[in-house]
Amino acid sequence: MERKGPMINVKKLIFVLKLKCLLILLAFTASCKTGAIAWPQKHAEVADLKVDALYLLPTPKQKPVVAIYGGAFADFTGQRKSNSEFALFSSAVTAAPETYLIRALKHAANGEFFRVVERVGIDNITKERQIIRSTRKDFRKSDKLGPLLFAGLLMQGGVVDYETNLRTGGVGARTLGIGASRQFREDTVTVTLRTVSVLTGEILIEVLVTKKILSVGTSGDVFRFIEAGTQLVELEAGATENESSAIALREAIETAVYNTILEGKEKGFWSFESGDE
Repeated sequence: MERKGPMINVKKLIFVLKLKCLLILLAFTASCKTGAIAWPQKHAEVADLKVDALYLLPTPKQKPVVAIYGGAFADFTGQRKSNSEFALFSSAVTAAPETYLIRALKHAANGEFFRVVERVGIDNITKERQIIRSTRKDFRKSDKLGPLLFAGLLMQGGVVDYETNLRTGGVGARTLGIGASRQFREDTVTVTLRTVSVLTGEILIEVLVTKKILSVGTSGDVFRFIEAGTQLVELEAGATENESSAIALREAIETAVYNTILEGKEKGFWSFESGDE
């Protein structure tokens, strides 16, 4: 009588193989998160990033009056959004970065540090004041329209550099038809901010801030042969997360304003009420 060998449980063997694959992929993912494999942080740091601290600054003894003219803080890079398939004519950064600068100045020390006067829409203000003067003259009202508040400081600068694909890379693993990969791309945006004296035209303060912009893509795929190797089944899924360039630009500008305030304090252009740094 022929002796039969031990029966092999095919389903159990497949389950064990899948479990091993899962453990390998989990170990691979954990190594990425724990730093065993070098990986950039999601929110790559700005040099001396102090975005939250901008709102917590102490108030000054005397509020400086500042102005930002239209075009005085603009995008000088001329960079367009990158696309490998077709040409894009949209700019890589916002066309009106002075909006973020005005917001940062108005929110410094919870809105109590600078007095910001409107100069971007100065033509509209002038026209409205002319209408008021004309109306008062027609109705013979003697009330005089008060003068506009003039600024002692001008804020100028802009986006001077926008680099794409400054650093790229990725990691991946595959075993027994199961694979996973993760890729990243790193861009940078650089802004400069100058504080100029209206009285002398001298540049009192100049700061430069660079912010990293990170894009991360994760994907996984599985393929199997079924029906005795005659049929192939393949599954694939993935997702990409891009850090907003607008948010990165806003954070860089807020950091530039924060550094400007501290440098102005060190040079004696203004002082804090509390006397703290």
